[in-house]
Amino acid sequence: MRSLSDTTHALDAGLAGIRQQYTLPTAFPPAVLQAADDAARRAPTEHADLTAMPFITLDPATSTDLDQAFTIEAAGSDLILHYAIADVAWFVQDGDPIDTEAWQRGTTMYLPDGKVSLYPKVISEGAASLLPDGPRPAVVFHVRVGSDGNASLDGAQRAIIRSRAKLAYDSVTAADLPADFEEFGRRVQAAEDARGASTVEPPEQTVERSADGTYELAFRPRLPSEDQNAAMSLAANLAVANAMFHAGTGLFRVMPEPDDRAVRRLRHTAQAFGLQWPADQPLDAFSRTLNPNDPKDAAFMMSVRRAGGGAEYVPFQPGVTPWHAAMAATYAHATAPLRRLADRYVVQTALAVANGKPVPEAVVAALATLPAAMQKADSTGSRIDRAVVDLAEAVMLHGREGEAFDAIVIDDDEDATKIQLREVAVVAKVKARSVRPGDEMRVKLVAADPTKRTVEFQRVS
Repeated sequence: MRSLSDTTHALDAGLAGIRQQYTLPTAFPPAVLQAADDAARRAPTEHADLTAMPFITLDPATSTDLDQAFTIEAAGSDLILHYAIADVAWFVQDGDPIDTEAWQRGTTMYLPDGKVSLYPKVISEGAASLLPDGPRPAVVFHVRVGSDGNASLDGAQRAIIRSRAKLAYDSVTAADLPADFEEFGRRVQAAEDARGASTVEPPEQTVERSADGTYELAFRPRLPSEDQNAAMSLAANLAVANAMFHAGTGLFRVMPEPDDRAVRRLRHTAQAFGLQWPADQPLDAFSRTLNPNDPKDAAFMMSVRRAGGGAEYVPFQPGVTPWHAAMAATYAHATAPLRRLADRYVVQTALAVANGKPVPEAVVAALATLPAAMQKADSTGSRIDRAVVDLAEAVMLHGREGEAFDAIVIDDDEDATKIQLREVAVVAKVKARSVRPGDEMRVKLVAADPTKRTVEFQRVS
C-alpha cells in the first residue's frame, strides 16, 4: 500500500475530469428530489410487524446505504436465514420521477471522492436504508439452508423490521453475530464445493481517500467477514433464482465457462507461474485451492476471470436454463436494490412468486428491457473503475521517471506484456519478447502523465 499525498491536487482534478468524461450527474433534478422527499414520508401499510426479530447489518464501516439486514435461527437440522432487503419499490413507483432517473443511472457509481447514487439520499441513506435508528420497511426472504448447504426460498413478505446494530467488516467479532453465522457460511461453502463453483475472489486494485485527505492505492484482500457475509447474499440469490425459474419468470445473471482453448492456455499460465495444477483436475477444483493473497495465485485468478467472458443479465426464456458458470448454478441478483436497478424488480418478482400471486405487469415489462439498461450501466462502471486506477497510478508515479522497478509478468499476448510492479500496486503494459506469465523482469518508468492517465515502462532486463 502506498499513500498519495496529492499536494498538487492532480487526483482531485483528474477525478473531476473522469466525472465530466462519463457525464456523471452532480445532483438529482429538483423534480426527483421533491418526489423523493414525498416518497420518504410514505407510511408502510402492507407490512407485517417483525420488529421483535433481532436483525443486524454487516457492511463496510462507512456505508450508510444498507440494503440487507439479517438474523439466523435453527430449525431442526436446517438453518433459516431471515434476510431483510430494503423495500425500494415501496418508495419508488413505476414511471415516477425517481424511477425515470434510476433507469438513466442504472447503478450507483463509486469514486474515491464520493459516489453517484442510484436514488436520492433521503431514500438510499434514509427512509429505505436498513439503519439501526428506527423501524424500516423491508422485503424479508426466508431462506432455508439444509445440512448440505443447498438453499431454498421458504417464503417472502413485506415487513417492518428494526436493526439492532450496524456492524463493520473490519471490527466485527463472533460475539456480535448470530450463533449459527459461521456454520451458515460453512454450509454455503460446502454446497459451492459440491457444485464445482469457482467463486474465489482475487484482491481488488483500489483507490481510497483516507481521513486525512490523502489517497491509498493498494491491492485489497477480502476479509473473512466479507466472505461470510457474501454467503448470505449468495444463498438468498440462489434461492430466489430457483424460485423464479420454476415459476417461469424472472431476471437472471449468467456467465459462460472458459472454452477448451482458454483452459489449455490457462494451464500454460499456471505452469509459468510455478503453480501445480494436476492434469486430471478440473479448472473449478483447482481454482478453489488458490490463495487470493498470494501474488501469483491472484494473478492466475485474474486470468481465469478474463478467460470466461463477462456476466450479463437475461430474462426467463422457456426451455432455456440460465447458467452462471462461476456459481455453477442458476443465479440472480436480488439483494442490493439500493445500488442496482435490476434488483428492485427481481425482489418484486420473488415476492409475487413466493406468495402465489401474478407478477405485476409493469415488472414483467421491465424484465425484458432491464438487460440493456444494466449492460450500459455495468460497462460504464467498469470503465470508470479502470480510469480511476489509471489516474492514481499516474499521479503516484509522476516525478519518478527514470527509476527502475522489479516486476512480474501476469499476462502476455501479441500486442503487449502485462506486468505487475512489486514495489507498488501498479499493473501496466510493456513491450517485451520471449516472456511468459510468471517471469520476472526489470523495467524503467519512461513517462507518467496524470492528465492522460497513462504510464509508460520500458524493459531494462
